[in-house]
Amino acid sequence: QVQLVESGGGLVQAGGSLRLSCSASGIMFGENDMGWYRRASELFAVITKNGTANYGRSVKGRFTISKDNAKNTVDLQMSRLKLEDTDVYYCNTVPPFLSDGRSFWGQGTQVTVSS
Repeated sequence: QVQLVESGGGLVQAGGSLRLSCSASGIMFGENDMGWYRRASELFAVITKNGTANYGRSVKGRFTISKDNAKNTVDLQMSRLKLEDTDVYYCNTVPPFLSDGRSFWGQGTQVTVSS
């Protein structure tokens, strides 16, 4: 059974920063490409098995994805937050299903950016 747990969300003013964290059981982040999603399907940050990071245009230059294979965690440092970043944030494998087709999602963590 795969379990993903996201944390670190909250309420922040526009221009501020937050750091999200994701931990998991049942999968090893070091063996998978991992990503952060929002709006349940928008993949906007990816870190590959070998540690290469890629970002969507909406967050490039503002967000940084990182991981710790030993701790099996994936973090997302968000800075210069905008109102449109308000959403529920999820981490998952990329693509978001296992080789046998099963898909697991955590509860997500709410990020609310206020003016």
